[in-house]
Amino acid sequence: MIVDEMTERARILIAEDDDLTLELLATVLRGAGHEVTPVADGKDALDELQRGRFDLVVADVQMPRASGLEILEALDRDSPETPLVLVTAYANPGAAMDAIARGAADYLAKPVDIVALQTTVARTLERQRLAGENRALRRAAIEPKSLIGTSPAMLELYKQIAQVAPTDTTVLITGESGSGKELVARMLHARSVRAALPFVAVNCGGLAEALLESELFGHERGAFTGAHTQRRGLFESARGGTVFLDEIGDVSLKMQAQLLRVLQEGEIRRVGGDVTISVDVRIVSATNRDLAVEMAEERFRRDLYYRLDVVSLHVPPLRQRGDDVDALARHFVARHAGQIGRPIPDIAPETLARLRAHAWPGNVRELENALARAVAMSSRGVILPADLPALISGQPPESAPAIEHGWPTLEELERRYVDRVLERCDHNKTDAANILGVDRRTLQRLLARRAGKTDIDV
Repeated sequence: MIVDEMTERARILIAEDDDLTLELLATVLRGAGHEVTPVADGKDALDELQRGRFDLVVADVQMPRASGLEILEALDRDSPETPLVLVTAYANPGAAMDAIARGAADYLAKPVDIVALQTTVARTLERQRLAGENRALRRAAIEPKSLIGTSPAMLELYKQIAQVAPTDTTVLITGESGSGKELVARMLHARSVRAALPFVAVNCGGLAEALLESELFGHERGAFTGAHTQRRGLFESARGGTVFLDEIGDVSLKMQAQLLRVLQEGEIRRVGGDVTISVDVRIVSATNRDLAVEMAEERFRRDLYYRLDVVSLHVPPLRQRGDDVDALARHFVARHAGQIGRPIPDIAPETLARLRAHAWPGNVRELENALARAVAMSSRGVILPADLPALISGQPPESAPAIEHGWPTLEELERRYVDRVLERCDHNKTDAANILGVDRRTLQRLLARRAGKTDIDV
């Protein structure tokens, strides 16, 4: 829409051959703050449409040289997103109803009632605005995932991505779990000279050391039990593209040494092999750990860190992104409604208020999960607070256990909180991990440690 966002000012073309009616329509709509172009017949209206675009056309059904129906045909052909409101005499309602059936937005009867005119125009413009938003959301729902938001922190991140993407520089992406680090990596690849080549991602924290080594470097036949054939690793499979090492802070010191060799020498050796293989890839890594602490405690190699952190990009947590929550919410609602074949529901203002007030410890991933649930639960064409998970909807939480014998330890508080979140998630560990802001493996470690187990089911 060609509308001033602060005043909701629209460009409106009025075509009416009755001078008094034309003056009335123009005066009322200008008084409502709109930019009005009045013309006295249909041919002049068609000429104006050729010269520029309008947010709305108001036209009489019967006019010299071109009728309102001919204007409707021209709009259907040249500007199908521009709505038309017809004005008709009482004696000829049939033509107006025919035009509605053919795509006109609405009609007004003569003599025109001022309140009806204001209401009809406002309603038509609002429908057109929502239709435009829905078209944009549907396009976004089927397009590849990308970062969303216009908060100052995100605008700064976009600028940094644009600067570093065309280079071949190694990049370290930092940020909390669920904040969108992989999306940043994909944007870097998509805007790089390697964009036509593969983007290969691996979650380093989700694999045991032996599996990760085989995944990254490949293996020779007979290298270990079950290795019945030779297999290329991800560094070879990338074939000149980008390798994204997610949760790099979780890898073992042995694996860190092998990754350092890739960065320094540009070559790998398959598990069980003795031949070095040259690889040409760009390495982008990500972590939610503080690698400065990891290095100080000798869990992460400094030489590898300096190789990975040539350029560092930080993804801000959702709680620092202001009104981005609204845009993300609409995007996720459109995506998940499209996936299950439902019309895109509206989001009630009170629901948006709940979403903005939530702290989002699981960041964007938690928000998407909450809205996927809301779309599935909603049956009214609008997302209400009751459709959200209980932790977000504002429903009263269960009473917290009383402190009876002094202050609880941090371990006890952690246990209580984890139990509460698991209960709220019906013991779905993936959902609970998202809300807690940790990966599923970390949650499993917490539960196993509490139970006194050493084996972790991931």
